[in-house]
Amino acid sequence: MGSPDNKSKSPASSDPERVGESPALADAECKDVASAHDAPHDAVFGEITEDGPNYRSLGWLGTVALMMKTQIGLGVLSIPSSFDALGLIPGLICLLAVASITTWSTYIIGVFKKRHPEVYSIDDAGGLMFGRIGRETLGAAFCILWIFAAGSGMLGISIGLNAVSTHGACTAIFVVVAAVIGFSFGSIRTLSRISWLAWIGLTCIMISIFTVTIAVGIQERPAAAPKEGPWSSDYKLFKTPSFTSAISAVSTLVFAYAGTPAFFSIVAEMRDPNEYTKAVLICQSGATITYIVIGTVVYYFCGHFVASPALGSAGVLVKKVAYGLALPGLIVTTILVIHLPAKYIFVRILRGSVHLTANGVVHWSVWLGCTFGTTLIAYLIASAIPVFEGLVALIGALFGTFLCFQPMGCMWLYDNWARGKQERSLRWMLMVCFSVFVVVSGTFLMIAGTYGSVVGVVDSYKASGSSGGWTCKDNSNSV
Repeated sequence: MGSPDNKSKSPASSDPERVGESPALADAECKDVASAHDAPHDAVFGEITEDGPNYRSLGWLGTVALMMKTQIGLGVLSIPSSFDALGLIPGLICLLAVASITTWSTYIIGVFKKRHPEVYSIDDAGGLMFGRIGRETLGAAFCILWIFAAGSGMLGISIGLNAVSTHGACTAIFVVVAAVIGFSFGSIRTLSRISWLAWIGLTCIMISIFTVTIAVGIQERPAAAPKEGPWSSDYKLFKTPSFTSAISAVSTLVFAYAGTPAFFSIVAEMRDPNEYTKAVLICQSGATITYIVIGTVVYYFCGHFVASPALGSAGVLVKKVAYGLALPGLIVTTILVIHLPAKYIFVRILRGSVHLTANGVVHWSVWLGCTFGTTLIAYLIASAIPVFEGLVALIGALFGTFLCFQPMGCMWLYDNWARGKQERSLRWMLMVCFSVFVVVSGTFLMIAGTYGSVVGVVDSYKASGSSGGWTCKDNSNSV
């Protein structure tokens, strides 16, 4: 124990080089040091100060909006056509199975983040579990998933603009417009500032799809049905699709929940991560109920004449109204899926540097370079693969399944495998079996679904004479 004299020494007198220094000046310096240590520190973003963006400012309501907007977007518009491929009852069973697995996956993301605060994105989880190979593989898959989703979003916007304007301009121009809008608003730096856009987009897309749902229920026949003669819906409770058709339909259902890997980035910016589970339950419940209602009602009344995207199922007038209402939602989806991969790349480049949270030339140059590069690649994808349903199925199969299923099963095993050495309880054994099932089923869906989706895209190109890229053709005619 030190002598009493040591306790009475001031900071100024404890340093031989500072003897005779003003006590007031020494006290001021101590306060500065204390305030610096009191500045919020995040395991991912580092020191968060007033000199830069506050990446930890997202409330739980904003979290719900962002989660639901990543889920309820482009995917919901293809659910009725998935039911048409599978049959109503198998379609509902597959939808509920995918919903259950992805809800568990989203919950595990929050648990894993609490145990490993340094995790920002799914690549960090991959790095913990599998080293550099896991980090790079999952990081690349994350970027490709969302860049492809951004391309799909641009394609959806071009369909909407064509529908509203009755093909008022070349479709290639509409894709460019979508890209410019996506880059402009996707460059907003924090998710908390984008969350208000998410509420607007979510409200608009919900009103739009329920408008179509009501319209197909009260009209005489869907838009694609024969215009004359008696007609009744040819919906089927069960169907016998080919393997390619069935697996592509399941991949489309997976894409409806493919927002799951984005929840890593969302929870990383939450002000209070303890509210994450509440937000997840609200999001997944709301999304699943919406999917069931939309898919069942639209398919029941339209049968195999359902359009994909589903907004074109109720005739020309309703299609214009529906797309007019949905355009803000489609735009916000595109903004969000541009922001997510750009933010991932941005954090990966500047992590551990003062430039990550401090405004400056380096900060802004890297950030805008990331958003522009993401937008440019997504634009090229949207222009080269202008087949909405085929593109959605391909994304869902190749990347959506891979990022929604396998990593989360491995994450649970990573955190809990050692517990089995101490006590192999029934719950532990059941969870091991379930985690392994998630990994195996995800791998099967990824391989088989990718094959089915590629076949579908090739067939679509053959049907269009392989001349669909960068076209001026009205891409809303088929929907």
